[in-house]
Amino acid sequence: MDTTRYIARHVVDLPRSGIRDFFEIVSKMQDVISLGIGEPDFDTPWHIREAAIYALEKGKTHYTSNLGLIELRRSIHRYLERHFGISYRPEDEILVTVGVSEALDIAFRALVNPGDKVMFHQPCYVSYHPSITLTHGKAVPVPTFAKDNFALTAEALEKAWEPGCKLLVLNLPCNPTGGTCTRAQLEAIAKFAIEKDLLVLSDEIYAELTFDGEHVSIASLPGMKDRTIFLHGFSKAFAMTGWRIGYACGPAALVEAMMKVHQYSMMCASIISQEAAIEALERGSDGMKAMRDQYHRRRDFIVRRLNEIGLKCHVPRGSFYAFPSVEVTGMNEKDFAVGLLKAERVAMVPGSAFGANGAGFCRACFATSYEHLIEAANRIERYVSKLKA
Repeated sequence: MDTTRYIARHVVDLPRSGIRDFFEIVSKMQDVISLGIGEPDFDTPWHIREAAIYALEKGKTHYTSNLGLIELRRSIHRYLERHFGISYRPEDEILVTVGVSEALDIAFRALVNPGDKVMFHQPCYVSYHPSITLTHGKAVPVPTFAKDNFALTAEALEKAWEPGCKLLVLNLPCNPTGGTCTRAQLEAIAKFAIEKDLLVLSDEIYAELTFDGEHVSIASLPGMKDRTIFLHGFSKAFAMTGWRIGYACGPAALVEAMMKVHQYSMMCASIISQEAAIEALERGSDGMKAMRDQYHRRRDFIVRRLNEIGLKCHVPRGSFYAFPSVEVTGMNEKDFAVGLLKAERVAMVPGSAFGANGAGFCRACFATSYEHLIEAANRIERYVSKLKA
């Protein structure tokens, strides 16, 4: 029996994740140094884990409000006021989600009608384009370029805009490029969003991992809070990927719409993860800063080494990704990544996994030990030297 005929057409045409396909190959190999999966190499700080253990011991094993624990929403309110200069009411402007991925998914499902157009900058996180497709929207990618350090510009938005665009998705700092925007650049983007009457989904999961300059949320700019859904979580800055905990903040009517989708699909995020998240926000700043300092040191090292090797690489202002060009090798990004993996057992992700504008680049995640980065750089240098010989 051919069961494939039962699969929805929009899912049949959905491409598999380029990252996951590549790491199917990696998983079958030995002695690989992975610069691939975007996950902190640090364990969640002990005091956060201890808060979860204590919650279990106290019998906190039940459902919470669909919106999430009010104590957590109050902690989010205080944290965002303190670090981002934006204020949301805990009662009806904050929704706790199962990671930022769920927040993004339910935002699209709550807001996108079939045929609505959604703008997003590219290269970008692999889920954006498929998530738009799954809601029957039309994706409108906006290119960013190495010459601009992969910062999104209002000029690029103007050039890509089409009638019918409803939403603009931002990811700053960006996965996979580490690119972000200055306050002046964001002000120009905000002006564009207001002129075109766009709602903005701002994914700021890497905000705390900003190394150079200040991180500015577009929601904090004049006229933008009412047209922005602010998405954030705990996976990157607090090393809490497996806890699957995030949140969305925005105008009450939009949060209510997202909550409707959330309550019929997830119902609520794990209460244990929510208890851990409270501890992270209230007492986790020192651990977060210590991890950020390590990422900063690693960034400086790997970017310097990549450029010394001849793989031209801009300095990412945030995140834990470097995005070097492999053009000098004469190979495309897929052949380079596969060749490097087979010859030297170093895994980097082909840039085209993040959209067509990633062609010619590879993503190197430096969320691994300094010692591993040293060895990885030596192996990459050996491989590139052989290509040039």
